Amino acid sequence: MSGGTGGATSVLHGCAPLGRWIAGRGERRITLVVDAALLDSAVVAKLHDLVSAPGRETQVLALAGAGDVDSVPALADRLADSELVIGVGGGSLLDQAKLATAARDDRGIRARLTVPQRCGLVVLPEFTGRRVPLVAVPTTVGTGSEVSGVACLARPGGKQLVLGMALQPEIAVLDADATATLPGELLAEGVLEALFRVVSPYIGDHTSAPTEDALVETVAARLVTLGHTLADARPAAPRGLVADGALRLEIAKVSGLSHSAWLHHGRDPYAVKGWLIANELSWSLGVRKMTAVAALLPPLWQAIAEGESRLGSAERLRRIWARLRTAGPTPLPGDPAEGVRALVSAWRIEHRLTADAARLDDVAERTVRAWGAGLPMLGGLTAMDVRRLLADAVPA
Repeated sequence: MSGGTGGATSVLHGCAPLGRWIAGRGERRITLVVDAALLDSAVVAKLHDLVSAPGRETQVLALAGAGDVDSVPALADRLADSELVIGVGGGSLLDQAKLATAARDDRGIRARLTVPQRCGLVVLPEFTGRRVPLVAVPTTVGTGSEVSGVACLARPGGKQLVLGMALQPEIAVLDADATATLPGELLAEGVLEALFRVVSPYIGDHTSAPTEDALVETVAARLVTLGHTLADARPAAPRGLVADGALRLEIAKVSGLSHSAWLHHGRDPYAVKGWLIANELSWSLGVRKMTAVAALLPPLWQAIAEGESRLGSAERLRRIWARLRTAGPTPLPGDPAEGVRALVSAWRIEHRLTADAARLDDVAERTVRAWGAGLPMLGGLTAMDVRRLLADAVPA
């Protein structure tokens, strides 16, 4: 899902501009919230040197795992004396930093994050805000968490999406060194994640919006071009590193751009039903989110092409696919479902899933419980409708 930035997050290219930004400010107690796996990384060392100066107190907090209803308030308490927070890590780490800094001084936000509820979406009050500035330095691509007003929160039995302008970082720093150790397969998944975020509202909403549609088509085509370039640059080893820092930086730029408010302006906020289903499939099977998306995309697009209007517009799907299929060196198949299956294979993204019938029944029921059954997100889709899609995505 997308939380448009509306221009609230300033994007800096490289760590050096961040040093100049900090030098002009008065904060003295600075906390780096870092993914524990990155403590010895070059980018963390660079940032630590950059913020260390006479008169400043700098601490480093190392986190492991995704943020949940216990860890986020605990982190908020650990940040009580911080005057500036810098989050360094992938989407899960940045989501924790966003949630904790927003909840640090706002008991109302804490209550919304911790109260039990079945709905998969938590919306923060419109006029809440954070008091401590947050700088986000992403070390992965795809989530765009560094510029978005969306975060994931783990709960017993599933994840919730938290939406609110208070979650948007003040500064995002895109630095090629930050993704230097990111395996090529995760870079490819990041491109697919950004592409899925950009095209899903476009296809899922039946309304024409000429300017917004043109922007989406341009950004989506750029992502496909970058995905093909990345596929050529990746070494044969599945988890091999991609040496081209300029390419990684371009992917990071467009990853963040996928959250741009103009791409999604005026669209149905619930025109992303495939995203909701993939989220539940990923959680239930214990697989990466983009493995679930890659498995679900072909049957999802097939159902739309065959006229399942609750999932999206067949005409708009065909229109954008006509643009995307020629954005690489060789045209992909003209049929959208066949074409996106070929794209996933060309980018070497894992998409093979296995599950028994009972497990898929449970995924369908969980999806409807979290997003439908009186809630508006699924738009009338039933557990049986979801189950048919899952049967095609995860063949027996």
